[in-house]
Amino acid sequence: MTRYAKAKAYHHLYDTKAWKGRRAAQLSAYPLCAYCERMGKFVSATVADHIEPHKGDDVLFFEGDLQSLCKVCHDSAKQREENAGFSSAVDVDGYPIDPKHPSNR
Repeated sequence: MTRYAKAKAYHHLYDTKAWKGRRAAQLSAYPLCAYCERMGKFVSATVADHIEPHKGDDVLFFEGDLQSLCKVCHDSAKQREENAGFSSAVDVDGYPIDPKHPSNR
């Protein structure tokens, strides 16, 4: 099954009242993009992103941790991280902060 077909199978979850309320609460509590903030930028968030990809798991979808992201960061940096399996974010000294990053293995 293609990635698109898998995503289409759970896309209906985004239309539920429960998700819409959860998304609104997340963006209200954390209105700025978490990725942009790490870079010292203040950009309004428009996406309530599942930190751990839910891949259709109802429990993760409705109860998993969220972060607020702008569309640009969600559609670029976050997707790269999910595809690679680790984050490329670095600390102030330039070292990767994700324990799964190849440099930290």
